[in-house]
Amino acid sequence: MTICGPNQKLWDLSHGDLIGRLRSAALPIDDPRVSEAHAMVSLRGESLRLLALRGRLLVNNESRLEVFLTEGLKIDLAPKVTIEVRRLLLPQTVMALEGDGLPRQLLQGVSSLVTVPNPRLVPGYLAQANAVFWGEDDIWKIEIAPGVTESLTPNQPFQIAGRMFRLVSVPLHQASSDATMGGLVPLRLVVLYDTVEIHHSGRVVLISGNSARLISELVDFGGPVSWEILAAEIWKEEVDREQLRSRFDMTVLRLRKRLRDCGIRDDLVTSTGTGHIHLMLREDDSIEDRN
Repeated sequence: MTICGPNQKLWDLSHGDLIGRLRSAALPIDDPRVSEAHAMVSLRGESLRLLALRGRLLVNNESRLEVFLTEGLKIDLAPKVTIEVRRLLLPQTVMALEGDGLPRQLLQGVSSLVTVPNPRLVPGYLAQANAVFWGEDDIWKIEIAPGVTESLTPNQPFQIAGRMFRLVSVPLHQASSDATMGGLVPLRLVVLYDTVEIHHSGRVVLISGNSARLISELVDFGGPVSWEILAAEIWKEEVDREQLRSRFDMTVLRLRKRLRDCGIRDDLVTSTGTGHIHLMLREDDSIEDRN
């Protein structure tokens, strides 16, 4: 997909890519009205959507949390900060990586594989990764050491750090968020306030610190809650509103990144778009509250 940014520069984006003020965003926008991680491209079934991570998106002056992307569509991220979908071409199949300890996950333009403590796929180039993948359609390469690259063939096993992996071609109609972020795999949350265990795909992911406290407070509230009330419970010392919002946003950003890195859907903690935050639990998810 090709997006025209506010500065009229063209950017190629794919599933999982971020749009925002972060330098590492796939489409970085240097504007104070745009959040660090403002929106994310998501593959849902056989279509691409743009999901609002902070606030709402405007299309034809209509406020939306999720936008179905089509060629020629213009989206306002903020007043006079507009992006336009210039080219939208969806393939019949997409490439995914799976292997020992790694549930099937879609590969983005550049993805890094880290195997310690558990295998996880990280969007973008990570210098300390065990392997880096890049390519498009069915042509993919792997770098296993600086300057050492190989071409990969779908379904051909290869070994990284003593574990076996392989690329698989996934039909587009099957490649929804459940194939990328463990979207339909049930989650079991064991909540201990300062730590939260997320049981997922036979693994346990440990969340600690303020990220764990944020999840624990959301469990206690039992529904959508204002970010200010939630932040005040986590940072009880006197902090001005601007500092409090900055701390809160960074905590949410780090939590979502941690979830993505571990193959867990990052919409577990979701904004309603009206300043409220809540846990998005699905029918088969469960919580064991040990607070």
